[in-house]
This record gives sequence, structure tokens and C-alpha cells, in this order.
Amino acid sequence: MATFSKIVLSGSTDGRMIKVAATATAGTTIHTGSSTATTIDELWLYAVNSDITDRKLTIEYGGVSSPDDLIEQTITAESGLILVVAGLVIKGNATPLLVRAFCATANVVMIGGYVNRIAA
Repeated sequence: MATFSKIVLSGSTDGRMIKVAATATAGTTIHTGSSTATTIDELWLYAVNSDITDRKLTIEYGGVSSPDDLIEQTITAESGLILVVAGLVIKGNATPLLVRAFCATANVVMIGGYVNRIAA
């Protein structure tokens, strides 16, 4: 029987928002998937742009190949929480998959959220 656990993003400190410092690939680490093949992580990610200018955010979802692994979204200035990843999953792997992010301007976009970890 599978177990479900809500956990903080591995790139977060105690559940706090993660400041996107990277301005190009490879991005700031948001979450590292499990190394157990029977574990699935369902991610829910929200972005906040503290700048006065809209900023394009790129999420590298499991890799850095374009367009295969990239999710791009403009995060409106001073708009509060914007849903950027709605329940997409990554499967455990001997080499854990990474979810990373970068933005053209460093340290103005932050990402928060949680992981629903499903383990068999």
C-alpha cells in the first residue's frame, strides 16, 4: 500500500521561499527527486515577483533540454503567489531528477510550494 506525505521542497530552508539567484541554466535548485524508483514526487510550485517589472521565469523540470524540460512563464510584478507548476510529477531514479529555476534578473523572483511524496 502506498504512503502519502506532504514535504517541503528540498531546496527550501524549513519551508521558506527559495530565492531564484540563477540567471541562466543550470538554475537554482528548487527540489531534488527521490533516488528510490518506487517513489513519486508531485510538485506544487508558486512564484512571487518582488520587483516592479514583470520577469520571465524558466523552470527546468527534470533536465535542461529545450523545449523538452523547460516551463516558461512571465511572473507579473508585485502580484503575489502565481501557480507555475500544478501537480506535475517526477519519478524516483538512481540519479535523482532535479527541478531548477532561473530568471533574467537575480534575486527578485522567489518560489515556494510543497511536494506530495507517494512511496510504494
